[in-house]
Amino acid sequence: MALFRGVVDACDADPYLMRAAKWHGLRVERPCPVCKKISLVEIRYTFGDQLGQFSGRIKSIDELTEMESEFGEFRVYVVEVCRDCSWNHLSASFILGDGITRKAPRKQRTLESDDWVKR
Repeated sequence: MALFRGVVDACDADPYLMRAAKWHGLRVERPCPVCKKISLVEIRYTFGDQLGQFSGRIKSIDELTEMESEFGEFRVYVVEVCRDCSWNHLSASFILGDGITRKAPRKQRTLESDDWVKR
């Protein structure tokens, strides 16, 4: 039987999510529902087959506007994160795109794919 332990269970943001909130989050002008501080940020993650290797990336509102005409369909997840108490919540999920089916872009070399550690 699982038990809810109050704030401990509610404020369980992963360290990677907290880091993303710090560097990529867009400030929201309403208080955190747990700690009541004005430290909420929103992060927008994109996922979709047509995004290829770029699926799962964080995007700004401007980037989403551009992507809407470049890809047929992809899903956006909006996550709210409190930078003070680590509360996090999936606040919205929606689909964007122009409806034209496309192949995923060709795989491009990135720092993640380069084996730059080995010499």
